[in-house]
Amino acid sequence: MADPVKVLLVGIGGYGEAYLSALLHEEQGKRCKIVGAVDPEPARSIHLAELASLGVPVFASFDLFFKESTADLAVISSPIQLHAEQVEEALIHGCHVLVEKPVAASTKDVDRMIETRDRMERFVAVGYQWSFAGSILRLKQDILAGMFGAPKSGKCITLWPRTEGYYNRNEWAGKERDAAGRAIFDSPANNAMAHFLHNLFFLFGDGLDSATEPIEVDVRLARANEIETFDTISAKVRATGDVELFIYASHAIAEHEAIEPRFVLEFEDATIDFPGEMEPITARFQDGMTIEYPSPNVSTQTRKLWACVNAVVGSGPIPCGLEAARPQVQCVEMIHGAEVHVPSFPQETVHVTETAEGKLRWADGLAEAMVGGYERGELVDF
Repeated sequence: MADPVKVLLVGIGGYGEAYLSALLHEEQGKRCKIVGAVDPEPARSIHLAELASLGVPVFASFDLFFKESTADLAVISSPIQLHAEQVEEALIHGCHVLVEKPVAASTKDVDRMIETRDRMERFVAVGYQWSFAGSILRLKQDILAGMFGAPKSGKCITLWPRTEGYYNRNEWAGKERDAAGRAIFDSPANNAMAHFLHNLFFLFGDGLDSATEPIEVDVRLARANEIETFDTISAKVRATGDVELFIYASHAIAEHEAIEPRFVLEFEDATIDFPGEMEPITARFQDGMTIEYPSPNVSTQTRKLWACVNAVVGSGPIPCGLEAARPQVQCVEMIHGAEVHVPSFPQETVHVTETAEGKLRWADGLAEAMVGGYERGELVDF
């Protein structure tokens, strides 16, 4: 029997709990051995007692772990502003890496990670789960094969209500930078909905493990919450290959107006529509023929973890690495670099709903305007 893949977990609260739970309880976790966890506040993890029962040591920092042990794969689920330095440190110590999205807040950080990865001859996977989903990869293969003709445009929309509890859950939510001056740029485009912005770049990439790049961004931003960045975005992106991308995303939405991620891709010979949730992705050709792909949500979120475990032992590719993830970082960097004014929604249009997670602020008429812009493929002015 092959030796188990030695896994180091960096961040075991928040999203890190999903990875930890998979390693502890899913069948494929038997192929792995958790050799340590790094978290300055481990008590946040619901699995802390289980780790202790297994004799897994928990460390406050990378340095302390690497003084005592090594790992084959580091799984990093820490705050955005820590990703770059932690990825590089893991690489330097000989680990392959799976890092959560977004991979960083600046392209300079991404480029530095690429250099370190190549020098250390390891891989870095970025945890956009749709990019590991079987249906998205099959769709991308068909796009690359020219099945739908030349690409023209794409658009995505996600409307997810988020309360004060969401913004108060840590010290960096809704922030431009942390106390040390490191870029965070937390927003729907760089955190909760970063998956779906990235998905557009990814599907229009010219290789299975690449993504198209933003050239120019025209953006509208707004906020209902008292944050540094924005909770609402409508953007038009001109990308390589003369492709136009439209992004619509907001947290300033009433609970009954929530919309799960959906997208439409336009090609010369077909339109590809994903209406959301568990509905299939459907390609409709001009001659009436259709092709269906399962919803990307059919694939489990931990598929990316097992893909990385397979890659460590040399039995699988990494479809979403640093180069594929870089365009989303570049797009967000362009948005913030443009120094666009972020207005607050007019006070008379903002409603407050009390929820179990705290106050939910939502803008009257915003959901309707965002859906209308999405359907027409037009920017929404706030």
